[in-house]
Amino acid sequence: MNVTMEQVQTQDSYQQAVVKNIVIVSLGLIINCVNGMLVVTFFRNTVFHSDPRYILYINLVVNDILMICISVTLYVLTYTLPNVNVSVCCTLLVLGSTTHMNTPLNLAGMAIERYIAICKPLHHSQICTVNRTYILICLMWTIGAIPPLVDVIIIAALQPLSFFNSLIYCQPIIVYNTKYNVQKTIATQCLYMSVVWIMIFYTYFRVLFIARIASSGHHHPSAKKARNTILLHGGQLLLCMLSYVTPVLDMVLIQFFPAQRTLISFVNYLLTNIIPRLLSPLIYGIRDQTFLRHIKGYFSCKVVKVTP
Repeated sequence: MNVTMEQVQTQDSYQQAVVKNIVIVSLGLIINCVNGMLVVTFFRNTVFHSDPRYILYINLVVNDILMICISVTLYVLTYTLPNVNVSVCCTLLVLGSTTHMNTPLNLAGMAIERYIAICKPLHHSQICTVNRTYILICLMWTIGAIPPLVDVIIIAALQPLSFFNSLIYCQPIIVYNTKYNVQKTIATQCLYMSVVWIMIFYTYFRVLFIARIASSGHHHPSAKKARNTILLHGGQLLLCMLSYVTPVLDMVLIQFFPAQRTLISFVNYLLTNIIPRLLSPLIYGIRDQTFLRHIKGYFSCKVVKVTP
């Protein structure tokens, strides 16, 4: 949310604030409950533990759970406790930014795994091992954590130590308000997203090429399914990128509808931060028959008829 607390207080009535927080918290709980079912299904069934595709997927799900928790917490704090200790705020912002950066990196990793499985099937078991998958996950979390940690280092270098014991409105644009933070953000976002998009496009078109060759000869459903999955990754990535243009959308729309300032920011927040998190369970939890079968086995209601 790119609004100040003064704007929230002057624009939102008590009833509006309550309704918005109920909607955000309710959606967050629903998404995390669905994702929690996927996590439980993964850890309770060993068939998923040896497949890099499912390991990468469950990492994305756990990442989404953490992102939702932190994002909803920050949203609620803007209404209930706007002034937060800077150290606590920086911790939340680092965790939130890390999970935000992890999403496109994880999508790129999953697309590459599908590309190897379809285009280099004979080498898939040697390249995509379980150990290498966990190494890749650790690498993604490390890379995702670097930009927010750099933000903290910049602030620590420019601000006195007493700044971290003060109270502040907990939003990145307010905490990280130096020109160096802005330059770092632009550079890292352009670099990260360019690399990820190149990977997504390359893997998609390579799998598309293989799928067309296969369809001209024998029916190859796995290639077509991989192509559709990578396309969905691209759609999810596009929705994730909307969060980068949220401040621009806010400024443009608010100029035309100044009386609807908080409503615009609320809708933008839903569309760019909450709704995209619904796609992860849809892409694998529903489309993947193996996952769906085990979910039904663990969470479906069973009626037992007892005969006298």
